[in-house]
Amino acid sequence: MKGKQFSPERKDRIKKIRSIFQGIILFALLICIVKALFVKSTYKPYSSNIVSQNRKSGFISISYFGVDRDGNNTLISTDALENQLKALKENGYVTITQNDILNYYKKGKALPEKSLFLLFEDGRTDTAIFSQKILEKYNYKATMLTYVDKFAKNDSKFLMPKDLLKLKNSSYWELGTNGYRLEFINVFDRNSNYLGSLDSVQFSKEASKINRKYNHYLMDYIRDENGIPLESYDEMKQRIDNDYKSLYNVYNKDIGYVPTLYALMHSNTGKFGTNDKVSEINGKWIEKIFSMNFNREGYSLNLPDSSIYDLTRIQPQAYWSTNHLLMRIWDDTKKDVKFVVGDREKANKFKKITGQAEFINDKIVLTSKPKGKGLVKLENSQNYKDIKVSTMLNGNIIGSQSIYLRSNDDGTSNICVQLINDTINIIENSNGNKNMLYSSTLNNNNREIDIKESGSKKMDITLVDKKLTLSIDGKRIVEDLKVNKVKEGSILLESAWGDYGYSQRNIADDVYDAVFKSFKVTNIDGKVLYDSSSKGMENVIYNTKNYFNEVVNWFIKNL
Repeated sequence: MKGKQFSPERKDRIKKIRSIFQGIILFALLICIVKALFVKSTYKPYSSNIVSQNRKSGFISISYFGVDRDGNNTLISTDALENQLKALKENGYVTITQNDILNYYKKGKALPEKSLFLLFEDGRTDTAIFSQKILEKYNYKATMLTYVDKFAKNDSKFLMPKDLLKLKNSSYWELGTNGYRLEFINVFDRNSNYLGSLDSVQFSKEASKINRKYNHYLMDYIRDENGIPLESYDEMKQRIDNDYKSLYNVYNKDIGYVPTLYALMHSNTGKFGTNDKVSEINGKWIEKIFSMNFNREGYSLNLPDSSIYDLTRIQPQAYWSTNHLLMRIWDDTKKDVKFVVGDREKANKFKKITGQAEFINDKIVLTSKPKGKGLVKLENSQNYKDIKVSTMLNGNIIGSQSIYLRSNDDGTSNICVQLINDTINIIENSNGNKNMLYSSTLNNNNREIDIKESGSKKMDITLVDKKLTLSIDGKRIVEDLKVNKVKEGSILLESAWGDYGYSQRNIADDVYDAVFKSFKVTNIDGKVLYDSSSKGMENVIYNTKNYFNEVVNWFIKNL
């Protein structure tokens, strides 16, 4: 066989093309970074004309762990952050400042009807870079929280004092603190092995092995594996005192003042620690140094009768859809909310029954009501009988994603194929009576699944006369399963909360996002009855954008 001849000229041409392409990408990336770093506008406070005459409305508080260009398990992506802040803006929310909160509680001053207090935790550099332009775009002001011990370590991942002062001077930021350090005590792994005390880096490395049995540095006595304190009261007090003293001294030295806002880690103890004596010491220091404290998480609404040292915020998780956040706010405030729809042309092909649906590219994101369901019906599907359905189920593992076939109008009779908490069920409903035809657990190792774990299952259903065949990820798990309901009927999609589930960070969330990607329905002859996949120019734009993002992300990580 004749081999290809080596050509230096061809190799040089490839090098030149590659260099040109890399140059274009680097230039585009440089423009993005420059645009992110230079502030061209000034934050404009809300108008006094929109201040409510009724102080009872209070304010909501939203706190993000951090922002990453593409997002990960903990940090929200820039697209998701922008979508959420845009939705809040369209719902009429304006941001308030720390001084507004002080005046609300100390002087009895009123706030706008829809007031939002925005925070970003952990003081990450990428958070500041990727959120700055979004704050400018929607004229939102936020508080950046930091851990003081990061200053001395000079870690570029975290904002240094000079960076924080620049943020403050931009007018879009205020400063707050999460405390002196992020460290963990009394840590056990999933097998109940005692790990003792871990700093944030050690904890991150061991996170996959750690159970939720651990505590934050200021929350308790340091204890042994049997729960017996390893320090006396005086030693515990000195340890906690030293943290607050160090915080006070470093902020005054490096920033010039101590931020008035504190967010005690961790939240929801009902006091200022998991031990009464520890709580008492924390409480004294908090009231001595700070003007306010965010002490709780999981609920967004703060009311006039709240304590300024026991404020609460909601922390959107990286996997939340925009409607997920809006649903939580709707539940907390009991106020009308304008939910997002996405592609209205695609949305018009479904009838909403309950919950909320957003149509994004080739995805149908169906958000349940709190501790409830989300349900939509495919329009003009009432006569479907013998069909094939295929989709990717991309909702998180803990939760329920269901497809109803041959459903009557009131939903009491149908055939349901359900993926719930990593278990496949096939259920036949007849006049409200449920008959489980098939059930199989996909998680065979019985491991504890965290509520943040994403799912991805390819589902193919064929329903012909009295026989149903189901494949998961290309593997046929049910073939020609007998069903009794033969009368034609509609197709419905459902999301449902599947219980609070396990969370290493002790997060409680009662809303669920089902994600149906590339949802397609055909008849037995292959005629397409419905297809959510992107087509034509929409698909070209979608793929081009994804490719560009992948290239930029590669350069960010490897340069």
